[in-house]
Amino acid sequence: MAEQSLQLRLTQKLALAPQLQQAIRLLQLNRIELREYIQDALDSNPILERTEGESQGDTEATDTFSEREPANRENEEVDQEFQDKEDWDEGLPLDNQWPESNDKGTFDAELQIADSSDQTLRDHLLWQINLSYFSPVDAAIAIAIVYGLNDDGLLQDSIEDIRASLAPEYLVDEAEVLAVLHRVQRLEPVGVASRSPGECIRIQLSVIPAGTPGRELALRIARDYLDFVARHDLAELRRHTGASEDDVLTALHLIQSLDPRPGARYDNRRDEYLVPDVYVTRVNDTWQVSLNPENNPGLRLNGYYIDLLRKSGGKDAEYLKGRLQEARWLLSSLEMRNRTLMNVAQSIVDMQQDFLTNGEVAMQPLVLRQIAELIGVHESTVSRATTRKYMLTPRGIYEMKYFFSSHVQTSNGIPVSATAVKARLQVLLDNEPDSSPLSDEELSGLLQEFGILAARRTVAKYRESIGIGSSAERRREYRRQAALRKSGMAHKI
Repeated sequence: MAEQSLQLRLTQKLALAPQLQQAIRLLQLNRIELREYIQDALDSNPILERTEGESQGDTEATDTFSEREPANRENEEVDQEFQDKEDWDEGLPLDNQWPESNDKGTFDAELQIADSSDQTLRDHLLWQINLSYFSPVDAAIAIAIVYGLNDDGLLQDSIEDIRASLAPEYLVDEAEVLAVLHRVQRLEPVGVASRSPGECIRIQLSVIPAGTPGRELALRIARDYLDFVARHDLAELRRHTGASEDDVLTALHLIQSLDPRPGARYDNRRDEYLVPDVYVTRVNDTWQVSLNPENNPGLRLNGYYIDLLRKSGGKDAEYLKGRLQEARWLLSSLEMRNRTLMNVAQSIVDMQQDFLTNGEVAMQPLVLRQIAELIGVHESTVSRATTRKYMLTPRGIYEMKYFFSSHVQTSNGIPVSATAVKARLQVLLDNEPDSSPLSDEELSGLLQEFGILAARRTVAKYRESIGIGSSAERRREYRRQAALRKSGMAHKI
């Protein structure tokens, strides 16, 4: 018989106030999702209303709510409850940012810009996650991974970015994220959320039955020799693997039957209008940031229901008090969202003024932690504020995450951003001679002349990320174009 015992354990858990949870949730929504969230709040809460079409008298009744004498002592606590705001809510004026009118036609039209297809890759994955046996923490990690995918279904966010996006609500380590990532990669389509096409192929091969002809050799090729597959270099594959030509061809046929971009089959590349959340303009040699006026929802408290709250009692008063609290929280959370977005955007602009003036070659290395320290928030707040938010600059419209970039060391010790290195690499490749394309080793040497210390493998990674093939592939393309030009000239003659 098991011995019974009494144990006392002391644990620490992070408990977030409901209003803080709401503020975190609102910050990570993009403009379309925010509009839908606000519409749901309007439909469910009678205390909230739009400022559109209201008379001045109604406006005054609402704005002077806190100054009116309560009708009875029972409801006197309503005023006091919302005058004594929590720390997260202090100093936030509720009626200075929102416009007094809102174009409902614009709102309805913008909702139609959202995804209208039957099912996107994201929808398909979220549906599977909802039906799978994920714990609450694992489900949150899986959802963060899904939101970090690009149109090809590959994971573009780093593990650190995913961890930062979950904090402070969920404090997870790298091993937990990787464990959930491996589960997500086995969802349909298999290989989704891979960090490279090669990893995607290896995952798809791993789920093929073990007795499939060519599977083991295909796994070996996918792990070590994908460069030869891309170049269709059968001789090098045979030499490095020691396999016969028939075995190599069988393995290649198996690899070619797989899909290295599993998200491409979904309708993720539909035409969309990108509406900026933030505008950047230059005024008197100073870069200034302003929010898109359409971000403001034009909400206020309904004076009729507030008067009704003062006069009512019992269950009706309790219900209206609850709705009033929800409305106050929503207004404060929306104000916090706008303020955080403005602070983050202004800090990014201050750090990337060289880019705004001189272009990508002047992009500075920047990480989430730097912006977080500047404005006094957590890295996860910066991550949420920049995900799927867009900034309109004189150089074009960019997702705010675009301005964050890792760094590459230079000979003078001053780091340069990876974006700047890619831009300079693009210039070198655009001006290379057709007769003798530059190899990665030669590109590395040319970058060193600019003081950029980039190894050959780093150059190859950056070259592939901007969609440019190897020197052998470019040489074949140059020859093909030259043959086409020659054929065209002969046809004219």
